[in-house]
Amino acid sequence: MGNKIINTIINVRTFDELSLEYQQLIEEAKKQTEKAYAPYSNFKVGSAILLENKMIMGGNNQENIAYPSGLCAERVGVFYANSQYPDVPISAVAVAAFTTGDFTLLPVNPCSACLQVLAESEMRQKKDITLLLYGKENVHIIKSIKECLPLHFEF
Repeated sequence: MGNKIINTIINVRTFDELSLEYQQLIEEAKKQTEKAYAPYSNFKVGSAILLENKMIMGGNNQENIAYPSGLCAERVGVFYANSQYPDVPISAVAVAAFTTGDFTLLPVNPCSACLQVLAESEMRQKKDITLLLYGKENVHIIKSIKECLPLHFEF
């Protein structure tokens, strides 16, 4: 019957190699880590959502002692953006993580639940969302959420 080949392309760049727009988006994601509520994991994650109209919305992880009832930064940011501007497509999402007194050396990937929410946002808006994953050493740039979660639920 055949095979299906799944490829993911991750562009690896330093922060300084990014456009000013993407640098600003990552800086907002980093600022959002300061507002995270993560007393149980001490792993603070921030997200910044770039809308097509150039507005930037933020989100951060919100933990709860009744794990797993907290929410990740990516979902907080995307749900907020979609609730406030449901007709404005999301262009890009930046993610940064802060733990043990500093930002992570390598980029941190969103969990599958967050990727599914982002994939559905792509489907709703019929446009790709660029994902920027910040690490002090480098930034991973992925042009579409579907590249991170190729077997996402579809409707």
